[in-house]
Amino acid sequence: MNGRNHRTRVGLALAALLAAVVALAGCGSAPSTATSAASASANAAAEANPNLDLGTSLDNAPAPDFTLTNQFGQPMALSQFRGKVVLLGFEDSECTTVCPLTTQSMVLARQLLGTAGNNVQLLGVDANPQATSVADVMSYSRTHGMVNQWDFLTGSLAQLRQAWRGYHIAVQIESGQIDHTPALFVISQQGRLQKIYLTQMAYSSVPQSAQVLAEEIATLLPGHPKLASSQSLGAIPAQTPAAAISLPTPAGSGAPGAQAAPAVTLGPGKPRLVVFFATWLAETSDLKAQLTGLNAYAKAAAKDHLPALVAVDETVTEPSAQAVGAYLGGLTKLDYPVGLDQTGRVADGYGVQDQPWLVLVSAAGKVVWSHAGWLPMPELEQAAAARA
Repeated sequence: MNGRNHRTRVGLALAALLAAVVALAGCGSAPSTATSAASASANAAAEANPNLDLGTSLDNAPAPDFTLTNQFGQPMALSQFRGKVVLLGFEDSECTTVCPLTTQSMVLARQLLGTAGNNVQLLGVDANPQATSVADVMSYSRTHGMVNQWDFLTGSLAQLRQAWRGYHIAVQIESGQIDHTPALFVISQQGRLQKIYLTQMAYSSVPQSAQVLAEEIATLLPGHPKLASSQSLGAIPAQTPAAAISLPTPAGSGAPGAQAAPAVTLGPGKPRLVVFFATWLAETSDLKAQLTGLNAYAKAAAKDHLPALVAVDETVTEPSAQAVGAYLGGLTKLDYPVGLDQTGRVADGYGVQDQPWLVLVSAAGKVVWSHAGWLPMPELEQAAAARA
């Protein structure tokens, strides 16, 4: 972990996608019209989902080759994976916004293919020009439970820029923030580009994005394997602060022998400070100190009648719910409840765009203030008091 705290934004996504489509795809191909009424209805629901990219054809164009170094320090070329379908993503090695969603969708896509997933290679290419060491890509891989799940590639800045140019990935730094295209490419066994996808900044659509990727990959694999499970690709309703909801608490996070904590309740009725986080933030900040430091706010809230504190783990981007419980179980006792957002619907409903994400909610169930990143305790108490 280092002292930088870059946050990847996605402002370049649309422009880069258009550039990639024009440069790589040519005129594109028309979809088949031989679909059933049920399929047509499902497709219409998916196409109407604003948080889901169904992909854009790249017309079997040759995938530009590159040679970079993985998280183990081993040189690797894209071309060495001929014979496998490659799922290639461009990821900021210090990202706290869209990249963890992209990474999780890649893993879930391969899992949906069952044993056929053995014929799929997951590749990441570092898209952070200021965190390009092997240690950086290993840190990201370890934090997200990906060390042996993929190869996360890096290299010199010149090597990375060549790879970015080859795939029309726009990367820039603005006000200390990394801005890059959150693109995923599906590459055939013959080294041909099939489709490009963009990860949307929506937590609830991660499993849907994985399904879309898995369905495309399955068309390229022998026997066109069926997915282990499937769900509707229609828009998923978010759970806003106006809705009363109950979240499970992490198993194993309490003291040994202690009774399991009750479910965490959110919704209208009283003001709250809701802190969204994920345990992988330990990669970019002193997460332990931040979480235990919030005990001071919880005590101040009780004393000065400030909005009560509730923390929500964004479990949809975690390696597992068990990992969350294990991490929290290693901390000093927290004086506030922690719930698990296992579907991402709460994060979407509260407008979460980063991790951590701080939200003040009124008793009427309205978001009155939000902030990306940790705040010193005096500033946090001041923000809460001003809107209490």
